[in-house]
Amino acid sequence: MESALPLIDLDLPGDPAGQRVVVAMSGGVDSSVAAGLVAHAGYQAIGITLQLYDHGAAIKRKGACCAGEDVRDARAVAARLNIPHYVLDYETRFRQAVIDDFADSYARGETPVPCIRCNQRVKFADLMAAARDLGASALVTGHYVQRVRHGERVEMRAAHDLSRDQSYFLFATTQAQLSFLRFPLGGWPKDEVRRMAQAMGLVTAAKPDSQDICFVPQGRYAELVSRLRPETNAPGEIVHLDGRVLGRHEGVINFTVGQRKGLSIAVGEPLFVVALDAKARRVIVGPREALRVGAFMLSEVNWLGDAPLSDMPVEIYARVRSMRPPVPATLRLTSDGLEAAIAGGEEGVAPGQACVFYASAEPGARVLGGGWIKRRELQVARAPADGGQVLATTS
Repeated sequence: MESALPLIDLDLPGDPAGQRVVVAMSGGVDSSVAAGLVAHAGYQAIGITLQLYDHGAAIKRKGACCAGEDVRDARAVAARLNIPHYVLDYETRFRQAVIDDFADSYARGETPVPCIRCNQRVKFADLMAAARDLGASALVTGHYVQRVRHGERVEMRAAHDLSRDQSYFLFATTQAQLSFLRFPLGGWPKDEVRRMAQAMGLVTAAKPDSQDICFVPQGRYAELVSRLRPETNAPGEIVHLDGRVLGRHEGVINFTVGQRKGLSIAVGEPLFVVALDAKARRVIVGPREALRVGAFMLSEVNWLGDAPLSDMPVEIYARVRSMRPPVPATLRLTSDGLEAAIAGGEEGVAPGQACVFYASAEPGARVLGGGWIKRRELQVARAPADGGQVLATTS
């Protein structure tokens, strides 16, 4: 194992043997290899696994992180690496900070990204505090993202392998957090990480990657949200942008912006969900071109660039969905907040999703921050009782 592994540098002063480092171990292959590399480099590695939901129910969950099976795998990896391992019960905190937020966001007609909230509110906040309490010099995770130091400043950069890049989910990471965090896998492709896991003899070497949201069995998020927020099951109208009522639905929870399938309406043209008006229980549909958005407002912005943002446009590359490449855009402060304008527009810009800023679209591009996409105003025609036409605004 010794000769098969690279020797990592965690950018910590002094002898590695004198540095205590906490590794967040989810029970997957990535965090397992991160722990192995930290131990191999001679640091005092301590593994911590967060138990995020009910022990009994979690044992039955496969293909997710932080479930019962994953806790056992993390413990087995720590034993193989001969490092201490602790399990912290964060079930209540995770439910309040992530699951409830997820349900509330869907109830507002948004499309949330719970993995970002988990990193922001649990892993890079509560877990980081626990690592400091243990006297650690750094917190290591298995995320595919890079950390680069420039003098006194630390930058976050996209992974070398863009097919594995996870920087979209880490946009809310602050400069202070970056100073304490380390990401040893950001420069490696996935197949090399699995090779290293095999070289270490880890039980997670061939373990499949998690696919679904960890607390949503088989991806059926509507079942979870309808149980937590029953009002999302209320029926309502499916309305065309031109004002026509095309049909009925059984709850806005069953729809997201950009969706085409499952509308159960036939009008002779392909229609897409272009907006959700949760208060009025309306699903608003229109042609594909109605999905294209040129500018939108952002909230809870985390800016990691060098110069402060102002009313002068700043050229960036923006990513509005985790699986899409960054595209040219500009940022500008307005009286209403930060506006992102995308050259040529983007389809399916959904409230509740994140817009993440990059310096370029290349592998290893610097991450300049990001924000949450706010609801946009949309004019929808409506036919009143007297037969005239008025405009209703949904936002």
